[in-house]
Amino acid sequence: MSEINLPEKWLLTKFTEVLDIQGGTQPPKSQFIDEPRNGYVRLLQIRDFGAKPVPTYIPETPTLKRCYKNDILIGRYGASLGRICSGMEGAYNVALAKVISGNFLDKRFLKGYLESEMFQQPLAMLSRSAQNGFNKEDLSTFDFVLPPLEEQKAIAEKLDTLLTQVELTKAHLEHIPKLLKNFRQSVLAAAVNGKLTESWRQNKQVNWTKSILANICRSVSDGDHQAPPKADSGIPFLVISNIRNGAIDFDSVNRWVPESYYESLKDIRKPEKNDILYTVTGSFGIPVIVKSTAPFCFQRHIAIIKPDHSSVDYKYLFYYLASPEVFKHADLVATGTAQKTVSLSHLRNFNILLPTIEEQVEIVRRVEKLLAFADSIEQKLDVALARVNNLTQSILIKAFTGELTAEWRVANSELISGDNSAEILLKKIKAERKAVKIQSKLKRKAVQEKTGALMNKQIIKVVEALKQAGEPLSGQQLLAATGYPNDSSTDQLELFFLDIRDALTIEKSIVKLERGDDGQDWFALAQAATNK
Repeated sequence: MSEINLPEKWLLTKFTEVLDIQGGTQPPKSQFIDEPRNGYVRLLQIRDFGAKPVPTYIPETPTLKRCYKNDILIGRYGASLGRICSGMEGAYNVALAKVISGNFLDKRFLKGYLESEMFQQPLAMLSRSAQNGFNKEDLSTFDFVLPPLEEQKAIAEKLDTLLTQVELTKAHLEHIPKLLKNFRQSVLAAAVNGKLTESWRQNKQVNWTKSILANICRSVSDGDHQAPPKADSGIPFLVISNIRNGAIDFDSVNRWVPESYYESLKDIRKPEKNDILYTVTGSFGIPVIVKSTAPFCFQRHIAIIKPDHSSVDYKYLFYYLASPEVFKHADLVATGTAQKTVSLSHLRNFNILLPTIEEQVEIVRRVEKLLAFADSIEQKLDVALARVNNLTQSILIKAFTGELTAEWRVANSELISGDNSAEILLKKIKAERKAVKIQSKLKRKAVQEKTGALMNKQIIKVVEALKQAGEPLSGQQLLAATGYPNDSSTDQLELFFLDIRDALTIEKSIVKLERGDDGQDWFALAQAATNK
């Protein structure tokens, strides 16, 4: 970080000199519910910012740490380490840390900085035993670049524009795989209904015939129905999970059988090169061609189809079984609930349209050419997506090294000098943070003086405590003012929270105010708040 050349008008300071970090709350799981309810609030967890958030709700309490719409959160542990979240409201747990900034940092600038490699790289290097993580002390060693406030805003505006364009480009690219999938399915559909070779058949006296799978194959069988003996090595034993991406994945095989077991199998269950395997249970309807002469066997959830090569080209049959029409038929005849199964009797009776062998070969040639074209596009797409993903970090680095706003600085020198300089800005930030700390201490001291007499074993109602205090109290101050000890038990806290809830929702004698600088909820008498 220190090796990067920053603009002359910028300062290199430390993270904790300009920012604070607040840890979250970890309520007991016994309080969790999965549906919203009156008196409950959303518990924000790092998984809530993924593709499929799982809502969790907990009882709303005065001491609960909350996050608000514009707050910036950082994932603190494990796989979520360094993940930056914002735009949600609710409580938050200890897997998240809230970044607290004052009035002299643009939040869009700050969020972008936290997402950049300037922050993410040193964060990723932290390690704490079995689980990565960070605390406030760790961040005190991190550098932080501080441009003048007006340049922060200019950087944020440019990032909004550029990163929006990047996201739009990425969204367009991420839509292409769906188009390619539809294209491949259309090719297979056209192959088996005759449209793909319609022009090829012109002026040829050829007709398609209709048959069933059993009549164009030497056999259609499945794996042995008996549980095979296990071995530490020997003949690979395939299960459905070993069939993926249109091929047999022998590298994922983790089960073997003795060679003697394989030798005992009937020939119809011994795979040969150019046979076709077809999954019939669970993830049914997936055909693969056997491309190896090495022996293997497989579970009964996989069927083996041995084509009669005088009647059908094995590749044509493979593409036919992979077509959307055949899958629809397989789905229609499959039975079962937890795991649907295509029976061998149904599979053997699958209808197959047969052109001449010559046309089958032509169909295969055209299908492979079109699918190879789709594969080439997919490869180029992967490269393009990688470049787009790298482009985001490239833009962020340019933003936080000053390159993105180089021309802006020349045109707006008055906005980054004198009272608008980064040096003056840093002084303002430090003064603001010092004032907040002093104000917080004075507020706590004043309330303690007013509520000190109430710190005894006698428990009073929250309404009475607020009357005696004569001013709004935070949740923690109210807990003390009502007479509950600092080390209150779970039962005592539950009584305290129920008292607040009743006063808020039933008696409506108190109201909850907007949060204070310390992130806590504050409470006041309803009448006093109305008069105010």
